[in-house]
Amino acid sequence: MIVPMKKVSLIIMGDKKSETLSKLRKLGILHIESVEGSGKKLEELKEAVSLLESALFSVSEKKNKKIKQENVDSEKAFSVAKQIISLEEEKKLCSAEKITLSAELDRIAAWGEIDPAEFGGLKEKGIGISLYEMPLKEYGNLGENVKTLSIEKTKSSVKFLLIESGTEEETEIVNSLKTYRFEMPATSTAEIKEKLGNTNSRIEEIDEKISSFAGVADSIKTAIRAYEKEIEFEVYETGMANETLSADGKSVAYFTGYVEEENLEKLKSTAKENSWGLLVEEPTEEDNVPTKLKNNKFVSLIYPLTDFLGTVPGYFEYDISGWFLGFILIFFGIIFGDGGYGLLITGVTGILIAKTLAAKKKVSPAFLLVGLFGLSTILWGTLTCTWFGLSPEQIPEWLQKLSVPVISNVYADRIWCPPWTNGEYGLTTAQNLQIFCFSLALVQLTVAHLKVAARNRKSIKILGDIGAIMQLVGIFYVVLSFVVNAQVFPFGLVISGIPVGTVALVLVIVGFVMSFVFSNYNGSIGKSILESLKNIVSVLLGVVNVFSDIVSYIRLWAVGLAGAAISATVNELASPLLGNFLFMIIAIVLLVFGHGLNMILNVLSVIVHGIRLNTLEFSSHLDMSWSGHKFRPFEEQIEN
Repeated sequence: MIVPMKKVSLIIMGDKKSETLSKLRKLGILHIESVEGSGKKLEELKEAVSLLESALFSVSEKKNKKIKQENVDSEKAFSVAKQIISLEEEKKLCSAEKITLSAELDRIAAWGEIDPAEFGGLKEKGIGISLYEMPLKEYGNLGENVKTLSIEKTKSSVKFLLIESGTEEETEIVNSLKTYRFEMPATSTAEIKEKLGNTNSRIEEIDEKISSFAGVADSIKTAIRAYEKEIEFEVYETGMANETLSADGKSVAYFTGYVEEENLEKLKSTAKENSWGLLVEEPTEEDNVPTKLKNNKFVSLIYPLTDFLGTVPGYFEYDISGWFLGFILIFFGIIFGDGGYGLLITGVTGILIAKTLAAKKKVSPAFLLVGLFGLSTILWGTLTCTWFGLSPEQIPEWLQKLSVPVISNVYADRIWCPPWTNGEYGLTTAQNLQIFCFSLALVQLTVAHLKVAARNRKSIKILGDIGAIMQLVGIFYVVLSFVVNAQVFPFGLVISGIPVGTVALVLVIVGFVMSFVFSNYNGSIGKSILESLKNIVSVLLGVVNVFSDIVSYIRLWAVGLAGAAISATVNELASPLLGNFLFMIIAIVLLVFGHGLNMILNVLSVIVHGIRLNTLEFSSHLDMSWSGHKFRPFEEQIEN
């Protein structure tokens, strides 16, 4: 359920901001509406957090399980962080110098060892020498007026020394060769190598020094959370609205927040003790009300998944946690589809849970949720007789008998003839699975409209919701006819005197009319009809959307089928190798890699397809936009 909230406004004296916030934080029950803070202190705190986060990133890369964590206070952690950042800045400079020196060595490598000082000494003695590299053809055209000494020749180019005598003709030729002249390095090759070595050594020293700080990583995290709490306090203090009362500077400050209905009396009592002005109101849809969900332990297992997705229902929307959990378990089982995979998931999760219990720690809800996913997959694998991609004849007979014949792989080639077909037409196992998926769609989408109808039970708007359910049922039969088998589900079908196909079409038409007339009802049927007429295109497309939403559930069968095909293919590739001892290791690696990759793809499929059916198709029929944000009380506790 979504916990009921009350909107409250607190009015205090302007000079009591800090004192009031301290007491509210100690109370820990009020969610303060977000404001925009300002001030030098706030900027300094944000800069401190930025520095700590950068330092944490640096030490986290060096952290390993063998390093024992030290507990230091926030001041010490901040001091360490400053050292780490200083070292990182020095490392950046060293890295830049390393790149420059390496590039210079690469540039002069082809000339061997060079010492500019020696060339300078020769020039002082009147012997000017320059280095050049140019195409061989052009080198041959230099003529006798230029004295050169060839160092290295190839088929296309030549490296040479040019000995300058200072004649005017030579100077003119030398000026024309500027593009081929080799620029001397600033220092000798030996000195560059020495500098590069020293730079590399310094980088290694810096890395070792940073690694030595890895033991305070957890303390830096704690410091970050502490600073974030200070930032939160400063934001609320400086962002609080003020109104000046008199010329002597007296003022009042006020802010808005939300409190759980059950904690309202506690807030009232505290406000009375501290002489705060307190205004209590019922939240409206215009308010930015936070959402807090409260469910039993079983339903709460879905929270790790919804937290990962970042999905929070709006305060005035629905809490579908229980339905989300129930359907995602079914979807997961169908998409993974293989009981063998379910055994692996359940086994690994069981080991993790056992280790946690052995360490006398609280078991993570995420472990329990994954364990349920594994059990769901085992159940579906049992019902369909799907185990590690093995063919039915390779599976023990007792497992075959546990499967449900109409959807079991054991009877994949059999045709199932419903009684009304008199044996003329039938359904394949694949079609039976499609019908199961479409039936899931009918159930889930009907649940959505029943929840909406329950909310509208005191208004004739409920007739529009009933009309939507009628459309769902009618279109469900249309899907069976169009998508599954038109011969088994014809529109002329009559069972026990009931014209099933005709009834389905009547349900669609009557349901559409009821939805058209009453879905926008707000005190006047005429206005409701007018509103529907204004959006006639959307209303008509709504019928098509119902059809596509139901058909969308076929993705469960299709993705499960693809996964089964991949696992079977992996088995086929590996099975010939298992007969030869020398190739057995290759076969095992292939099986582990192939099935492991298939499981990873299945996880992605659950995220893309299974979760989509809950957060899009199901939610759209509930008219949910997941626009909520979590209830976060202003409190002293530092979250882990």
